[in-house]
Amino acid sequence: MNNPKNIFQHHFIVTKKARQTLHKHKSCILWFTGLSGSGKSTIANAVESKLHDLNISTYILDGDNLRKGLNQDLGFSVEDRKENIRRAGEIAKLFVDCGIIVLATFISPYRSDRETVRSKVDKDELIEIYVDCTLENCEARDPKGLYKKARKGEIKDFTGVSSPYETPVNPEIVLDSNQCSVEECARQVIDFLKNNDYLSV
Repeated sequence: MNNPKNIFQHHFIVTKKARQTLHKHKSCILWFTGLSGSGKSTIANAVESKLHDLNISTYILDGDNLRKGLNQDLGFSVEDRKENIRRAGEIAKLFVDCGIIVLATFISPYRSDRETVRSKVDKDELIEIYVDCTLENCEARDPKGLYKKARKGEIKDFTGVSSPYETPVNPEIVLDSNQCSVEECARQVIDFLKNNDYLSV
């Protein structure tokens, strides 16, 4: 275990503000949360494409992708889910410090975990995006076949089936993927960023 008394934070010449100036836009976390199959990754992909066309520096942190690498040692217990989001939050914070807009797509079922990520960055640097989709619609889509496995008992602690999802209380953006197309959802995110001056310094 590290002894905090023996760890010292270094302060460097190039600051977050300087990096934002270099990229010519602010940096922030677009945190997409919602049930599996709600459309988080698909919408984030569309948003990133639109931001790229606007010459905005971005990166997507996807839950499944991180579990194939950095977080491959984690399962889906409450404790492992919390650690999964803690690590993702720390990585997202680094991207914000780099002056980049990071799109994070995680079910992140617990409000306390999402708020912990918010507390790691400055005010207005985390934009919580709730991809609102009913369990019935998510299960009907079931793009990865996970709900079917969960209903058979082949997957334990599956959010929405055998594990809870805590709906955001005051998200900055709510995307209704029950009714809206991917294009409409992506445009809603871009409009929010433009209207709140995130795309310039």
